[in-house]
Amino acid sequence: MKTFISQSVDETIVIGREIGEKLHGGEIFAITGDLGAGKTHLIKGIAAGAGAQEQHHINSPTFVLVNEYIGRLDIFHIDAYRIETSAQFEQIGFDDFLYPQSVVLIEWADKVRDILSQIDFCVWISIEHIGQTQRRIKITPNIQH
Repeated sequence: MKTFISQSVDETIVIGREIGEKLHGGEIFAITGDLGAGKTHLIKGIAAGAGAQEQHHINSPTFVLVNEYIGRLDIFHIDAYRIETSAQFEQIGFDDFLYPQSVVLIEWADKVRDILSQIDFCVWISIEHIGQTQRRIKITPNIQH
């Protein structure tokens, strides 16, 4: 497990960018945290590091459920906040997003933990408030939840 302390939104984006720069494709990130914890900011950084074009368009897909960003890798940003069952998650085509040149980033992953816990190569990232602008970001690779 790796832990980072972010002092600001900008630092959270930088941490994400550093993660994104190391990606090769085929990765799945299950991202959890309270409302306003910084999940989308971390994802903005990861997508930027993975070479996403038009980075200013990266936002939480709460109402559309999935955003796709094209870059060095195909990035699928899923927001599971409005998903109520595992069947709904599967219906959005989750399996179709998993291929060697893709990266899947799932906000509110705790809502679909039962599905993601079956995937050996899923990296879990939790973000928690520890101050007004400070966040603790814990990265736990390959864990069964």
